[in-house]
Amino acid sequence: MEEMAYVFGTIFTLSNRLQALGDRMDERLTVKQWLFLAGVVQCGPGAPTLSQVAKRIGTSRQNAKKIAAILERQRFIRIERDARDARALQISLTDACLERLSQRAEMEKRFLGELFSGFGPGEMSAFAGALKKLEKNVEEMGRGIEDEV
Repeated sequence: MEEMAYVFGTIFTLSNRLQALGDRMDERLTVKQWLFLAGVVQCGPGAPTLSQVAKRIGTSRQNAKKIAAILERQRFIRIERDARDARALQISLTDACLERLSQRAEMEKRFLGELFSGFGPGEMSAFAGALKKLEKNVEEMGRGIEDEV
């Protein structure tokens, strides 16, 4: 039980510290903005909806909309109403965004290299596997809560 409590608390502490480090890495993009953009890319080809991106990155639609508004002002994304459903907002990356992400690629590689310095391939594989199990448990707990409401 003590180890579980340690892991639980450390996830939050590391999240805050990683966000602070990542935010200092790039004066034009915060970690949350970068995560939003990564979510758009991970949704696959085409322009995903704001709701799809929010679900993909594990945040509320309201929080995603705040991030999207900032990114639109920075001209990193375009937000357009879906032609088939006026309630849905489609998100597409701009050329300026793709250029910025390309400029960041080497910096991101260095950041991840430093972050996981000293981890061997077996440790990374085991760590990734453990995170996937934790993610699955969180998703199942979330569904359980939704079912109760």
